[in-house]
Amino acid sequence: MIEMNNVHFSYGETKALQNVTINEKEPIIIGLWGRNGAGKTTLMKLLAGLEKPESGTVLVNGIAPYNYSGSMRHVAYMHENHPFSELWNVSDALRFASYFYQNWDGELANELVDLFELPRHKKIRKFSKGMQTLTKIVIGLASKTPVTIMDEPTNGLDADMRKLFYEVLLETYEDHPRMFLLSTHHIDELKPLCEKIAIVDQKTVIRYEETEMLTVQGILLTGERAAIEELTAGYNILEERTLGNVVNVMLDDSFSETWAERAKAAHVNIEKASLQDYLVSLTKNQKKEVQQ
Repeated sequence: MIEMNNVHFSYGETKALQNVTINEKEPIIIGLWGRNGAGKTTLMKLLAGLEKPESGTVLVNGIAPYNYSGSMRHVAYMHENHPFSELWNVSDALRFASYFYQNWDGELANELVDLFELPRHKKIRKFSKGMQTLTKIVIGLASKTPVTIMDEPTNGLDADMRKLFYEVLLETYEDHPRMFLLSTHHIDELKPLCEKIAIVDQKTVIRYEETEMLTVQGILLTGERAAIEELTAGYNILEERTLGNVVNVMLDDSFSETWAERAKAAHVNIEKASLQDYLVSLTKNQKKEVQQ
C-alpha cells in the first residue's frame, strides 16, 4: 500500500521532513497526528505525488506517485482547503471526480450527497466550512482509491455530522477495504476508528504504533511532593505542575493495575491521561530536549 523509506524533503533551505520511514502493506485506517509545522502536510503531499522526495523512496501500491499521470488511480488526497473551482456546484465536483478516479462509485456519491443533505446546485464557494468538508468527504469515500488521504476530515462539522461521518467511513471501509490516512489535530475523537496512529514531530515520524498500545500511555499522578518524588524516581516526567505542596505530574509510562496499586499505597491520586494530552506533552518535551 504505502512505503516511505528514509525520506527527506526541504522547501529551499528549510527542512520539512527528515529520515521518515513508514510502511504498511494492508488495508487499514491510520490516524496522522502532529502539531502545526510538524510535517504532516508535506508527508501527505509526498504520498499523493504532489512533491518529490529529496532522497529516500516513496511508493504507493509499488509506484512512485510523483509526476505519474496515473497516480489518481492509486491515491486520493482531500486537502484541508481543497481547490474546488469557483464555478463548481456539487454536481460539477462529482462529475469531474468521476473522470479522474478509476474506481469511482457514482451511486455511493449520490447516496452520500442525500445523506449529508448537500444542495447539488449551489456553488461550493458559498458553502459553510462544514458543507465544504462534507463535499470533500463524499469525493474521498466515493473515489474508492486503494489509498485515500483526508486532511482534517471533521473541520467545521457539528457533533451529529461527525458521528455520521464516522459511521459512513466504517461502512465503506468494511464494504471496500482500503487504506485511509486521516490527518487530525484532535486524535481522541478519531482514535476509535484508527487501527494505528503515526505521530509526526520534529520533521519526522517519531512513533507508528497500534492505537491500543498508544492509548494506555500517559499517567497522571497528584499528591504531596515527597510521595510523588518517591513514586516517580527514575521515570520520565513529561509535565509537572505545583500548587503549594501538591504536585501534579504526567509520566511517560503505561497505565496499569500495578501502577494503580502503587499509587493507592502511596496515597497518591492516579488517572489515565487522554491520548491528546499525552501526545501534546510528549512532543513538547521532545522539542525542549532538541533545543537543549
